[in-house]
Amino acid sequence: MIHSSKPKIWYGGDYNPDQWEKPVWDEDLRMFKLAGIDVATLNVFAWAKNQPDEETYDFGWLDEMMDKLHADGVGVCLATSTAAHPAWMARKYPDVLRVGFDGRKRKFGGRHNSCQNSPTYRKYSAKMAERLAERYKDHPALLVWHISNEYSGYCYCDNCASAFREWLQERYGSLETVNRVWNTGFWGHTFYDWEEIVPPSSLSEEWKGLNGNTASNFQGLSLDYARFQSDSLLDCYKLEYEAIKKHTPDIQVTTNLMGAFKELDYHKWAKHLDVVSWDNYPSLDTPFSYTAMMHDLMRGLKGDQPFMLMEQTPSQQNWQPYNSLKRPGVMRLWSYQAVARGADTVLFFQLRRSVGACEKYHGAVIEHVGHENTRVFRECAELGSELHKLGDTLIDARVKSKVAILFDWENWWAVELSSGPSVALKYVDELHKYYDAFYRANIAVDVVGIDADLGKYDLVLAPVMYMVKPGLADKLEEYVRNGGSFITTFFSGIVNENDIVTLGGYPGELRKLLGIWSEEIDALLPTQSNRIVVKSGSEGLKPAYDCGILCDLIHCESAEAVAEYGEDFYAGMPALTVNKFGAGEAWYVATSPEPAFLQDWLTKLCADLNIKPLVAFAPEGVETSLREKDGNRYLFVMNHNAEPSKVSLGEKSGIDLLTDRKLSGNSELAGRDVWIVKLDD
Repeated sequence: MIHSSKPKIWYGGDYNPDQWEKPVWDEDLRMFKLAGIDVATLNVFAWAKNQPDEETYDFGWLDEMMDKLHADGVGVCLATSTAAHPAWMARKYPDVLRVGFDGRKRKFGGRHNSCQNSPTYRKYSAKMAERLAERYKDHPALLVWHISNEYSGYCYCDNCASAFREWLQERYGSLETVNRVWNTGFWGHTFYDWEEIVPPSSLSEEWKGLNGNTASNFQGLSLDYARFQSDSLLDCYKLEYEAIKKHTPDIQVTTNLMGAFKELDYHKWAKHLDVVSWDNYPSLDTPFSYTAMMHDLMRGLKGDQPFMLMEQTPSQQNWQPYNSLKRPGVMRLWSYQAVARGADTVLFFQLRRSVGACEKYHGAVIEHVGHENTRVFRECAELGSELHKLGDTLIDARVKSKVAILFDWENWWAVELSSGPSVALKYVDELHKYYDAFYRANIAVDVVGIDADLGKYDLVLAPVMYMVKPGLADKLEEYVRNGGSFITTFFSGIVNENDIVTLGGYPGELRKLLGIWSEEIDALLPTQSNRIVVKSGSEGLKPAYDCGILCDLIHCESAEAVAEYGEDFYAGMPALTVNKFGAGEAWYVATSPEPAFLQDWLTKLCADLNIKPLVAFAPEGVETSLREKDGNRYLFVMNHNAEPSKVSLGEKSGIDLLTDRKLSGNSELAGRDVWIVKLDD
């Protein structure tokens, strides 16, 4: 729990006083009070200001601002400033500069511009973190540490090549093993010396594919390089973490993640974060269920521990193709969406809009006009007042689910490094199709890693589980044998952790659990589709549904076919199967169905498993979530529609914490409005 010294939902965000003259500071503090802001994130990109040369450290501005904020009752999320190295460092120590995918060495510029295996970067970033921890360890404003910012970006320099070889030696022990797990006999790629292994880039094994994914001649090599680069960036984080913990062992440490960000294995990273934080930047047309899934993914990184919403925009973004305004009420609504799904903070980028450079048109609590008489500021102040009223009511409340979707970064890498079967196959999109069906049915879902405790769930899904890691098949068999229900899909059980095919018929190690074997995989063109024809006896389902992308041609062994294909030469072959296994059942969806099928089938399946929706009825565009604390249950109902919507709470009733209004039965929720209902016992 991060809130012991400020027991409420923290409200504020990134503040860059180092970019402004001092007369602006006092005006900012005046408006912070008006907006109800009580937390400021400082020092995110101030390395060049704090360390103008190799020997000099100057924290005078930061001392003054820490003191001023504390005097005004504002706590500090203190960043280490190491997300962009100073220009002097790049000039004096060129090893700090990255080499890109194309083999060219970068010049100074941008951010996330440091090689993660540069001895220079590792030395000076850890030293900066320690200097800050030594200086501010006893400062009363300090609430939480924020290391670097939005870690990202791979490097292909000689330092990375050398470190990669060391990483491989530690992982595999011998070149013979490397040659075997990468199947280097293909195309005569056998390695005879460690020095012959180079990073997979456009100069060696990789290229950018037609679908925007990276394609590779040797997926095992590319998969290991992704693992290595994620680990290398994590090592940089850990160096700063350890330097900070040496001086402030009781203050929590985080770095801001970015939802389904492909480059880094966040499940591995989360083990080294005291609290997960993340930056939420949906577009105007991002499905609300996708944003909800990202919140659930971030919450699931550390079990059901609440997370920090580290960044969102008060209104406009600056980096998307079309930077639309958030309509009136949307900022508040999306803030509560985060809280509903486990956030214990509501923080913005940024508190004052920057005057120049690439983020000068990114929204802020204080706009360029410089006063409080704006729509955005008024909405921020109204939300600040509500969060103050809520106090610590929701702090550390937990979201509990009976359904889990398994999300695995290494599987994601492997699926999209694969040389086939279809460029249309997108791992996260397939997971979202299933998540969206539960979202529309108002059924809570956890999004968790494969190491999660599955025993607390009645239903577990693993769409497109292409890679089956050691022990996973046994774990799933035990879960189902003990009464659990499991669902997986086409293109599952194909390879092991090294992207080597499991021989003997797909779905490999899952064959016994699923009771099927797959003979072929048909890839459909975007203009093609097939049909899922439901067999008789399946109440609640239509006779047929469309499907596409991939179609597995499967044979039932111990499984029963529940639906069949309706078209092409494989018409009549199973498209949906169920296998009784011990006290539970395992389902296989052999194709990518249209959304209506998933909504109908998964709603029916949940009813059969006694997994109940959170409300009796909510129209499309209305979202629900439930948090629990100290025996109390808090039902969030959020209307993403611009117009009012009628919601039925069924047998539930309670008091809306925001309006003190009693709610029960059928009620109307205003457009873009929120209820937080403390439910009656």
